[in-house]
Amino acid sequence: MIADGAGRAIAFRIAPGQAHELPQAIPLLDQLPGVPRWVVGDRGYTSHRFREHIWGMGARPAIPPQRHEAPVACPEWIYNNRNRVERLWARLKEWRAVATRYEKTASSFAGVLCLAAALDWLKP
Repeated sequence: MIADGAGRAIAFRIAPGQAHELPQAIPLLDQLPGVPRWVVGDRGYTSHRFREHIWGMGARPAIPPQRHEAPVACPEWIYNNRNRVERLWARLKEWRAVATRYEKTASSFAGVLCLAAALDWLKP
């Protein structure tokens, strides 16, 4: 999921089953209408290829390295904002159908996510 600076959903993709979300991240970034200033992610998104894609599109990555990797410049003041996506998921999971993945098919689950995200945008 991609969220804006205010913590509202902009785009998302559903990963199949127990698959990792990293392969979905590059197509998700390519869906954005413009180039973000920063792309913030947690350690699960550590990948040289992903960082290169972010630099190539004109943005700056704020993704810390894994513990066994060499240090990478990751400004702490921008990385601390990653919790906005976590808070977004918490708001979306207030919907029972989102929290329990009640819908059986990916397309119907995506519809529920769209509805929940749209109503989250409307909240003051």
